[in-house]
Amino acid sequence: MSIIEASVGELEAALDAGALLFDVRETNEYEDGHVRGAIHVPLGTVADNVEAFRPTGGDEAVYVICRSGARSMRACEFLAGHGVEAVNVAGGTMDWLASGRSVVVGNLPL
Repeated sequence: MSIIEASVGELEAALDAGALLFDVRETNEYEDGHVRGAIHVPLGTVADNVEAFRPTGGDEAVYVICRSGARSMRACEFLAGHGVEAVNVAGGTMDWLASGRSVVVGNLPL
């Protein structure tokens, strides 16, 4: 199974078009700064929350991010095995920040 990866630029365009983004980092990491609109589902709870990753509007892909792309890739592989088309954000939040894009601090997506 091959997982699609997206750059932070591609993620930004997808978010502008209404894509869903899930952040699978730990709570303290998420609260320290996350991409605006990212829904927090820690990696350790992905298996219990597969349905949350299924878009309600159809079969479009969802995006998954972590710090650098490794944990989100594991989440994408697991989700793919459960019929969810998940796109890994290559470089993760580190690349998002390195590109000069802003993050939201706190425990709310927005």
